[in-house]
This record gives sequence, C-alpha cells and structure tokens, in this order.
Amino acid sequence: MRLAERYSGIIGYFLKNNPVAQTELVFRDPYELIVSVVLSAQCTDRRVNMTTPELFKRYPTVRSRPTWTC
Repeated sequence: MRLAERYSGIIGYFLKNNPVAQTELVFRDPYELIVSVVLSAQCTDRRVNMTTPELFKRYPTVRSRPTWTC
C-alpha cells in the first residue's frame, strides 16, 4: 500500500466516523486558539481552559505579549 493510499484511508475513516471535529478548547479568535493549542500540548485541555482567561486578560493581543531578551 502506497503512502497516498494510507492517507486516503485515514482521512476517509475520520470523514465517516467524525465528520465535524470539535475541540474542547475555549477560544474567541485565531490568536487565542493557537496559544491554547500550544499550551494543550503540555497539559490537558481542561487545565488550559482554566488558565487562559487570566492569560488573555493580561495579554489580549499578539502585540501585547511580553518581550524577553536572552
């Protein structure tokens, strides 16, 4: 089986069994989504949803992020 055939089979499975994928992450815009996704790689979606309201209150936009120097 070629790689393209395997990918097609996997995509087909998900289209049939889970056609509308949803996330448990709570977000309002693409900025909040990408930050939440990065954080969710380190812990659970539930924990991310508990911590991001305060984070986004402090840093509501990309431009409001802190700047660090090394």
